[in-house]
Amino acid sequence: MSARAETIEQSGRRIGGHAWVELRLFEIVGGWVTSVPELEAKATLAAQSHHHAWHAELWHGLLPAVPHLPVADLVAPPSEGVAALLAALAEPGDDGSRIIERLVGLYRVTVPALIAAYQDHLARTTPIADGPTIRALHLVLADEEADRLAGEDLLAAVVTDPTATGRAAAQESHLRALLG
Repeated sequence: MSARAETIEQSGRRIGGHAWVELRLFEIVGGWVTSVPELEAKATLAAQSHHHAWHAELWHGLLPAVPHLPVADLVAPPSEGVAALLAALAEPGDDGSRIIERLVGLYRVTVPALIAAYQDHLARTTPIADGPTIRALHLVLADEEADRLAGEDLLAAVVTDPTATGRAAAQESHLRALLG
């Protein structure tokens, strides 16, 4: 835990960024469920979409309520790179042909970046001022890590040959470049 606390504005923007990301992931991942042909992947993505919805709700509940910080100004992409990454994840592909790219984007790029952002946020908290945020971060980090591990299992089932491995590597590289 850091001895240097964030200002209420900094904390509000950080929490608002988390809320924005989690809400977008709820929408994106939930939208994939109908287009994914594998039943196990459908079930996993549906459950994880709901995790993201709950996380967004949790973050919304922790936004500061002060007159000079309207919620609409706080709930925004945390960076251009994150916005670009999530826009790339949301690209259409309804026939299941993009399953490898989607899973790689979610489990090898997006969720690890989200975990890193939450760990960074946790490192900047102080127990006296940020008790509810610290609790939320621990809960959300546990979900995200479990979801990442489940996603790696899904990837192992679809990345089974050199062509699929190449597609996965290319997509991971492309999306990491978007993040910056």
